[in-house]
Amino acid sequence: MSKIISIATGVPAYKHQQENIFEFADTIYSSNETDSRKLKFLYRHSGINTRYSVLPDYSTSAEDRQFYSKSKDLEPFPCLEKRMEWFADNAASLSVKTIKDCIVGKIEPHEITHLITVSCTGMSAPGMDLEIMEAMDLSPNIFRTSVNFMGCYAAIHALKMADAFCNNDASANVVIVCTELCTLHFQKENSIDNITSTLLFADGCAAVLVKHHEVTEKGLVLKSFFSDVAFKGKKDMSWQLSSKGFLMTLTGYVPDLVKEDFDALLKKALKNADLKKEAVSHWCIHPGGKKILEAIQQSAGIKEQYLQYSYDILREYGNMSSPTVLFVLQKILKELQLNETVNANIFGVAFGPGLTMETFIASYD
Repeated sequence: MSKIISIATGVPAYKHQQENIFEFADTIYSSNETDSRKLKFLYRHSGINTRYSVLPDYSTSAEDRQFYSKSKDLEPFPCLEKRMEWFADNAASLSVKTIKDCIVGKIEPHEITHLITVSCTGMSAPGMDLEIMEAMDLSPNIFRTSVNFMGCYAAIHALKMADAFCNNDASANVVIVCTELCTLHFQKENSIDNITSTLLFADGCAAVLVKHHEVTEKGLVLKSFFSDVAFKGKKDMSWQLSSKGFLMTLTGYVPDLVKEDFDALLKKALKNADLKKEAVSHWCIHPGGKKILEAIQQSAGIKEQYLQYSYDILREYGNMSSPTVLFVLQKILKELQLNETVNANIFGVAFGPGLTMETFIASYD
């Protein structure tokens, strides 16, 4: 087993109110008053108040845009190359700041033995891992690997890798950093997938320090992992490359799939960990959207109050893809550090393309 010692989160400089993003989206997707009224309804019932982006454009006038064209129709629309340039200019610096916040007072940068970078919104070689190493003057001999294009559940996959590294090496200091700049990939074609992406997604970063579970520091002991794939949903959630950027497919059927399958997944994951549902004290649920959280409540019979941290993160940050579940986990860790709850058991889950569901179970020790 391994132990999460520290979690840090970071966001870009530009904080946008959801109503301002609506005004931006309204100019793109609404051709008449009826369209605008429907779109406003979706934004008002999204459960999101604010989101962050590396782009100032979602709260500025057309004349002050930096990424999108100043023209009314946003043409010429940003190509993939421009999106990747902005990713390269912003992702590593946000990652470095968040990693430093994560390890301060715990370890020195030169003591990092393993670096796991996670992203599905930017790709290059040399990539973000080498940029981080150079910026932080990390050892050129550290073990590094990247988790790419797995979407919202990728952080849990990275935790599984960190757990394996720590089980193999009791002296390992594993740093995971999940960095997503989702707002670089918003699209202008009027489709439900594009409208949903523009409604939900945001930018953010989370870093985690993982050590062997026998270290003396208090933290979250990772006890069990379980994953499942519902192939019937493979066309309902996907993430594809295109010349215009990365294209998200997120149909309205996804909450129905989650509602249909989550309780069975929960039972299998708990059985795998030899844990009763009643023993779960904290629910670390990826807030993929308000409807997904509601579907989980209905499927597993979990009261809304037990998902409050997930609703809080959704409201304050939106869906940032892979870092999002770690934002929720950070809130849980802070609560446990303050209260040191006895016999705390955390059940965590995130969803992504496939439809893939990844889970973990942890305790505070």
